[in-house]
This record gives sequence, structure tokens and C-alpha cells, in this order.
Amino acid sequence: MTQEFLLQAAVFLPVIAAIVIALVGERNINLREAVSLVTAIILFAVIFGIYRNLALAGQHVVEMAEPINGLSISLAAEPLGVLFALVCSFLWIVTSIYSIGYMRGHHEKHQTRFYACFALSIGSAMGVALSANLFSLFVFYELLTLVTYPLVTHSGTDEARRAGRVYLGYLLGTSIGLQLLAIVCTWSMTGTLDFTAGGIFDQQDPDFVILVIFVLFMFGIGKAALMPFHRWLPAAMVAPTPVSALLHAVAVVKAGVFSIVKISVYIFGLDELFNSGATDWLVYVSGATILIASIIALGKDNLKARLAYSTISQLSYVILATAIIAPLSIMGAALHIAAHAFGKITLFFAAGSISVASGRKNVSQLAGIGKQMPWTMTAFAIGSLSMIGVPPTAGFLSKWYILQGAWSMHNTVAITVIIISTLLNAGYFLPIVYTAFFREQDGPDYYEGGEAPVAIVLALAITALFTMVLFLYPAPLLELVKSIKL
Repeated sequence: MTQEFLLQAAVFLPVIAAIVIALVGERNINLREAVSLVTAIILFAVIFGIYRNLALAGQHVVEMAEPINGLSISLAAEPLGVLFALVCSFLWIVTSIYSIGYMRGHHEKHQTRFYACFALSIGSAMGVALSANLFSLFVFYELLTLVTYPLVTHSGTDEARRAGRVYLGYLLGTSIGLQLLAIVCTWSMTGTLDFTAGGIFDQQDPDFVILVIFVLFMFGIGKAALMPFHRWLPAAMVAPTPVSALLHAVAVVKAGVFSIVKISVYIFGLDELFNSGATDWLVYVSGATILIASIIALGKDNLKARLAYSTISQLSYVILATAIIAPLSIMGAALHIAAHAFGKITLFFAAGSISVASGRKNVSQLAGIGKQMPWTMTAFAIGSLSMIGVPPTAGFLSKWYILQGAWSMHNTVAITVIIISTLLNAGYFLPIVYTAFFREQDGPDYYEGGEAPVAIVLALAITALFTMVLFLYPAPLLELVKSIKL
């Protein structure tokens, strides 16, 4: 199959799956869920084909439409986008397995809508990952916001609807009010929005103008949850756990930090950012986001809320690595997109497993639960170690490269932030693991049950395993990120 066919299939396969899921509906739930799982497997095979063709095909651009003269919706494959697409498509397979156990175990309503919107979300994420230009990225970025809204409001409660309003308000407000303005300014100054190695701005462009446009982009990409535009993320925790996994690990927040890295590298270019000093402020803002979110996480008893603020903190590692603007730190940013995806989805899967099996949602209720749910809590421990950055987990690998990049640029602020935040990460994750395995249960809510349904346990075991596999066998991943053209 040609690269052109594969690129288009990556976007349209999930859309076709969503249509079939909607048509099947509740009449045959096994077929409906099989469509989701099989499509996820086929999509990963397609993305893997794009990856295999990457070295041979070069920058092959596929134009899908040209709604505005000179601005097309186009797709292309490059290493950073293929990395995001590989992670996203693989995790759709695992999340589909998990969702079968979770949605049935919780007897959730509107499951057809859930699976259809989930497929559309993956299709939008593929569009973001494989966009050939900034206009295409913006279109798919907005579509991703709109198709995930029904997932955030899935339960239909007043709390869910409020969360949905916050979700749309923050994400559409930042993208239309800030990001779109930055895109218009970029187009007017450069005459192009194509992603180009080395960037598209001219060295003669005023540094202050570059700084202003860069600031608009950084805060305009609200999905990256850079403070103060982060409140939508903890608000969205009212959604079912598979949706939380989608938001935090598979598509939404990854689309945000991926966009930040891609725009920094292929629109501005590292040399332009360094010469203009446009990223100096971002080291402090992303560093503050990392530390503040970690401190807030320390005080959260609700497990999903603690994980939500952990996500806000971990996302800003990618932003901090980008702000360092060293080749090694950019590699670290790309690696952390993958490492965080596998580690954090494992943690959310574990939280959902605990909720389905025992009904417990708070950290204070987890004493001794590791003895009843050893698979779940072992996976949680592995995910926690990856978030802290301890070997043998993928989180250590990405943090190592970020630290190396900071060291090469003599960036003491970034180094200090990473060290302090690592200690904070340990402070809000390790007590959970210790309590689950080494404290005895007490009180009226004594739990004598076992693990969650097999589909849930299988999914979290797979992601926990891959969290370690990425550390033990990193060569393919490192080869991909090293081929990013800086």
C-alpha cells in the first residue's frame, strides 16, 4: 500500500468505525465492541506501515481539501507525528479492551455514543499527528475538542454538564481567542503555514513580534493545560474512567503538548527561538505549573483528582523540555509524550479497576487493598515509578534526556524544578503504594472481594508491561526521536 493511501486511511478508518458503531447500536453489543477493537488493531497496523515507510517515502504530502485559497487540509508523515500516532493507535487497542470491562461492569448508559465518539476522537488525534501544516493541525485540534465533549458529559448529571461547559469554554476560548490569532499573524508574516525543518520565520523578523506570537501559541494550546488555563482538566474527571484515559493519556492532552513541540520545532525553529529569547519566560511558567500542580496533588484525597493534577504537572515537563531548546531536551520531550502516555493510562486504568471492583474512589480508603487486588496495585506501582522517573520504567528515560538537555544549556532553573518535582511526585504516589500493600484494612468498609473483570485487568497489565518494555528495549523509540529534523 502506498504512503498516500495509508495517511488517508489513518484518519478515515476511525470515522468509518464510528458510523458502523452507530448503525449497530444496542442491537448487537458484542458486534459493536468488536468493531471498535478490530478497527483499533487495523489502525495500529496502518500507522506501523507509515512508520516502516518513513525512511523511504520522505515528506510525502497528501492534500485532502483546500477550503481557503492557499490553505489546504493536508497530511504528511514525519518522525514526531508518527511517534504520537503510534502511541495513540496502540493505546486505542488497549483502551477498547478496558472499556468493554468497565462500561459493562458499571452498567453505563449510552454506550453506543461512547464508542462512536471515542472512535471519532482517535480519528481527530490522527489528523493532529499527521498534519502537514498549521492550518490542518488547527482544524483537527478543534474537531478533537468537539467530539470529546459528549464523552466528558457522558453521565448527563448537572456536574457533568457544568464540567462540559468548563471544558468547551477553556479549550475553545484559548484556541479561537489566542491560537487562531497566532496562526493569522504567522500567515501574514511568512506567507506559509507548512511545517518546515528549521522553522518558517525569517531572522530579520523583530524579536518582540516573535515573542508575542510564541506566547499566543503557548497559551492558545489549552489542551497542554499550562497554568492558568488548566481548570478544564480536573473538571473533566466526572467522566467515566476510559474517558479520563482518553483525556490524560491517549489523545487530548497529548495533542496539546505534541502541538507545542511541533510548532516550536517546525514553525519557529530552535535557532530562532534561541536567538530571540522567546522561550526564556516559558521555563519559569512551565516550571511553576509543574511545582504548583504537584503540591495541589499532594492534598487531594480523591484518587482521580490526584491523578488529574499529576497530569497537569507531567505535561509541563514536555513544555519545559521544549523551552530549554536543546536537541537533547527536544528528544526528552518526545520521549515523555510516550512515557507519560503509558504510565498515566496505567494509573487511570488502576483507579477505574478499584472503583469497579470495590467502589472506592479515595486514597484514604486504599489501606490493604493490594492484598485483594494484587494485579491492579502492582500495575499502579509501576505507573507511579514511571511518573516519578525511576528505572526500570520509561519515565526515567525521558527525564534523563530532559535533564541532559538542561545540563547542556546550563539551565539551573530547569534542573532545580525537575529535582524538586521528582521528590513531590514520590510524595504523592509512594504513600498510596505503601498503604495498599503494607497497611491493614480497618473500619466498616472492609473489602474482601477480588480483582475487577478480566478485560480491565488485562488492559492495565499490558500498559504496565509496556511502561517497562520502553525502558528495557528503547532502541526503536530512540531511533525515531533521533530522526526528528531540528
